[in-house]
Amino acid sequence: MNFDKTDRALLALLQQDATMALNELAERVNLTTTPCWKRLKKLEESGVIEKRVALLNPERVDLAFTAFVMIKTSDHSHQWYQGFVDTVNEFPEVMEFYRMAGEYDYMMKVQVKDMGCFDKFYKKLVNSVRGLSDVTSTFAMEPLKYTTALPI
Repeated sequence: MNFDKTDRALLALLQQDATMALNELAERVNLTTTPCWKRLKKLEESGVIEKRVALLNPERVDLAFTAFVMIKTSDHSHQWYQGFVDTVNEFPEVMEFYRMAGEYDYMMKVQVKDMGCFDKFYKKLVNSVRGLSDVTSTFAMEPLKYTTALPI
């Protein structure tokens, strides 16, 4: 989809505050409310805007322990892959999950309360999935940058 300057401005504003009122959005991008609403609808219908959510502070909800888990497997069959993906998607602690190129086959970001909770997650993971040949975890000491805003 091609975006013009106004679409990009709308998307940037929504990434900063998805609760911004339509009239304020329209004013900030120099449109009246009806054309602004039509642009937003087009962006939603095309899938550019997937959903609007509230971002929670992990420390305030007692989930400040962040782990990155890298996984290798010797089984690259479609059946194993689909089972693995389905299993991992059942874990609410997994915030992000990627199939990777390079040394590791998969990587996930896990958000839990503390090391004890991570240990429970880890045991549940390795006991739920057969065929994992190497599972390595690293732990974030301090978040230095976090954003959900894409650089459009």
